[in-house]
This record gives sequence, C-alpha cells and structure tokens, in this order.
Amino acid sequence: MSTITVNISFQDSLLKEIDKTAKKEHRSRSELLREAARLYIQRQRQWEELFMLGDRMTEEKQLNLKDVEEEIMAARRNRAESR
Repeated sequence: MSTITVNISFQDSLLKEIDKTAKKEHRSRSELLREAARLYIQRQRQWEELFMLGDRMTEEKQLNLKDVEEEIMAARRNRAESR
C-alpha cells in the first residue's frame, strides 16, 4: 500500500496536544493522526449503521416520531428505576 504525504494545518495548541500524546504513546505524529482518522471513520460508520437500523425498525413497525419518543422515554424510565 502506498502512502501519500499531505499538508494539514492545526492550531498551535492542538498540535502541541497531538505531539504530547504521540510522545507519551511512543508514536510518531503521523501514526497518531492515522489512527485518529481510522477511529473517526469507524465511529461514523457505526453511527450510520445505527441510524439505518433505527430507520428500518421504524419502517417495519410503522412507527411515527411520537411512538419513537415514547419508546425512548420508557427506556429511560426503566433504566432510572433499575438503578
């Protein structure tokens, strides 16, 4: 797999945090930023999948927005009561 060098701009304070974290983890700045990008993309995909699941369930069960809101409130109540 080939690599491509890109230029990217950061505020000084963020770059200092990136460098501090990379040093603490014994990584290069590039390694840290590649991992951060991979994790961000993975998290976004997981959210997309979750929303698609919600849309599919809503459609299958023919729920409207009010039904969904009521289900969320009931789940929150159940969780609060079980604590």
